[in-house]
Amino acid sequence: MPEIRDAATGDASSISAIYNESIAARDSTMQTTRVDADTVAQWLRGLGEREAILVLRERDEILGYGVLKRYSDREGYRFAAETSVYLRRDRTGEGFGSELQEALIGRSRAYDYHHLVVKLWAENERSRALHRKFGYDLVGVQREIGYVDGEWRDVAIMQKCLQRPPGDD
Repeated sequence: MPEIRDAATGDASSISAIYNESIAARDSTMQTTRVDADTVAQWLRGLGEREAILVLRERDEILGYGVLKRYSDREGYRFAAETSVYLRRDRTGEGFGSELQEALIGRSRAYDYHHLVVKLWAENERSRALHRKFGYDLVGVQREIGYVDGEWRDVAIMQKCLQRPPGDD
């Protein structure tokens, strides 16, 4: 049975390996250079209040991770967050992306976020379907916003609104 928990610096090597698979595949991130475990450890140490990186483990192996981060540092966006999910390429299609997405939404509620945003490659239909399953709606496509390997890439933006933050008018 998979377990989802907050990432620790000891997970940095596994997280970087998973992210590097996505970087190499050129289908889910605008990052084009590999990241090492030290870089991921810096990400973990740099997480702000109401931000998290969650890992999904099965039998002491990390199979994926999810990121919840503030959408912006500006106060007016304090109830908006951005999410992302990455899985080991050999473990997709087993429901782990759904488990991570559910955990990210749960953590978002605990952190009193109201609005979740995901940015994904427009042609990544598998990711779009996953997010639709969790109630995200497509709100737009940014045409030719990324440039990877000599090609312009479009990014789809999807959003999901959660509860209204308590006591905020």
